[in-house]
Amino acid sequence: MNKLSVIIPVYNEAATIVEIVKKVQAVELEKEIIIVDDGSTDGTKEIIEQLPDKNITKIYHQKNRGKGAAIRTAIPHARGDVVVFQDADLEYDPREYVNLIQPIRDGVADVVYGSRLSGGRPQRVFMFWHLAGNRFLSLLTNILFNTTLTDIETCYKMLRSDILKEIPLKCSKFSIEPEITAKILKRKLRVYEIPISYYGRTYEEGKKINWKHGFAAIWTLLRFRFSD
Repeated sequence: MNKLSVIIPVYNEAATIVEIVKKVQAVELEKEIIIVDDGSTDGTKEIIEQLPDKNITKIYHQKNRGKGAAIRTAIPHARGDVVVFQDADLEYDPREYVNLIQPIRDGVADVVYGSRLSGGRPQRVFMFWHLAGNRFLSLLTNILFNTTLTDIETCYKMLRSDILKEIPLKCSKFSIEPEITAKILKRKLRVYEIPISYYGRTYEEGKKINWKHGFAAIWTLLRFRFSD
């Protein structure tokens, strides 16, 4: 397990896209970057077009279709042995990849989640109801699938690429997160969690996910627990 494919779905992140790409590039792992601009209207697309092409695949949606659609577009282009999802903002630190990939390299894990809620790493202190919602969704997941995950909504989901490409993903919006988790757990894969840092944004700073997405996540977990 050597090469890492980093999938970055992007929508209106002109202020951060260059910096996050630099942070990913600085990680000392063999890797490629796959950027899918999901119909940005704030100049993000033009910034991406100016990025050096070396080890970067650039894909553009003509209109906004959602995070899930961007991830589904990117997956067939992944050539690495392992895939990780990376938000285009600065909430997650790509330096965590080195720790996340180790259980897969050691042959003990098929999937590794970076948990913001298991403690031990720097966490921004804010947004109680966001935290409560995440904990509730993780609890519901654990009840439905008899597991012990602490953070199903984390962006940092790292999987062997051969496994990811065999999972038929359907969701186009933020519901891609619980869908991936449900389908991983139904396949009885070896899932590990590792604590990660979290530098969260407020809504004023550009955070997009809100309480409405929580209801969609509940429905998604129930839907894919009892169907494909």
